[in-house]
Amino acid sequence: MKLLEYLYEKRYHKPAPYYYKYSLLTIIAKPIRKFIAQVLAPNCPFNNIRILLYRICGFKIGKNTFIGMHCYLDDRHYDLLKIGNNCIVSYGVYFACHGPRQGHFPIVIEDGVYIGMAARVILGKSENHEGLDITIGKNAYIGACTLVNKNIPAGAVAVGVPCRVIRIETEESNS
Repeated sequence: MKLLEYLYEKRYHKPAPYYYKYSLLTIIAKPIRKFIAQVLAPNCPFNNIRILLYRICGFKIGKNTFIGMHCYLDDRHYDLLKIGNNCIVSYGVYFACHGPRQGHFPIVIEDGVYIGMAARVILGKSENHEGLDITIGKNAYIGACTLVNKNIPAGAVAVGVPCRVIRIETEESNS
């Protein structure tokens, strides 16, 4: 790949793009991982196999977690997405760790979180927000079709586009 990088710089008289620095193994592995994460896993009817395929691609997914069919997990930044134990991610949920002019930020889903069907986009924050990640706190509930674009505290119920917290359930209120 060094030869291609050298030839590019010689011909165009400017530095080669970042992908000229990829190894041959990376160039081969990226489309395979993309195929597994975006074609095989989302369409697999068996949750255990679906989770296994996501883990093979490098996603950090906890134990006893359910991820519904037709979910999009950001395969470009598989290392920035972490889903905790005992979570339920319903069908058709999208996780995006990056966007135009946003940078690349982590998304952390803590233990016991429920995310409703078709929560279409969960975005990493842009640089003008405080903090550089999205965290959905322990035992939080995210309603169907909700757009999560900020941190959700533990035990919260959040709904809407963009999301707003409508209730926070504490340990005392559950007893």
